[in-house]
Amino acid sequence: MGMNTRACILCLLIALLSLGGCTVHQSIGHDAGAFLRDVDGERFRPVPKHKWDSNNHALLYVYRPQSEWGDQELMAPSFYVDGHHYVNLRSGGYTWLEILPGTRELDMSRPFFGIEGIGFRFSHLLDAELTMEAGEIYFLRYSEVSETDSMDPRLPDDHPLSRGAARLVTQEAAMKELRRTRFMESVLLATNHAGTSIVADNREADYQRRRKALMEKRKEEVERMKEQGHYEPAPWYWPWGGGPSRPLETDRKLRQLERERQQRLAAQEGEGHWWWPF
Repeated sequence: MGMNTRACILCLLIALLSLGGCTVHQSIGHDAGAFLRDVDGERFRPVPKHKWDSNNHALLYVYRPQSEWGDQELMAPSFYVDGHHYVNLRSGGYTWLEILPGTRELDMSRPFFGIEGIGFRFSHLLDAELTMEAGEIYFLRYSEVSETDSMDPRLPDDHPLSRGAARLVTQEAAMKELRRTRFMESVLLATNHAGTSIVADNREADYQRRRKALMEKRKEEVERMKEQGHYEPAPWYWPWGGGPSRPLETDRKLRQLERERQQRLAAQEGEGHWWWPF
């Protein structure tokens, strides 16, 4: 298969995924399976308490028991939190993430020709929301060949993470398997952004969700003002004019939300440049 043919296939796949309403990601450089890059990091060790804020954040372990089938895999499935890619799960590997409490969107999907689409059912392995609490530790297990009866008792029976290949299990069940796993280092062909805190990403995702919700409410508020006669139409000579004749409550909330975000970003920047206070 020539380069032009492969390029055409990739373009066609991206177009099909986009038409299906999917979020498309390229996974080249991240998705090498254990057949191409075996997991050779350190044997499992629990995250020390000083490496994460157990008073204010949650901890998530993600692991995949070793299997002969997984060892022959060329492309490993990708794991996302709130739409951000963090790691591809190779056979016999584990990693961890420090997470901001709240409801998080967890996704897993299989790459295909170097791309993948969140929401594309053909390759989608997991699509679930998990409400995480401060101080809690969670264990997400993925295996397509070995079943487990373990289920995290904090989940309702009908929760997507209580069944299937990707499920939340108890600490007792997880520890028996985690002892036989190794840490997934970020290496060539299998780079990742896990084994660290993703709290800043979580805060940004929360901001985007809140902003999107407020923008929808703003549309509704504008429609109500039109019905109540508190809306000035645009003049014929300036089609971009016009608007509500009274201040919008949603505009006030949007400004407040943006101020909070700017303060948060300024604080993060200050923490990252302690050596240059100006």
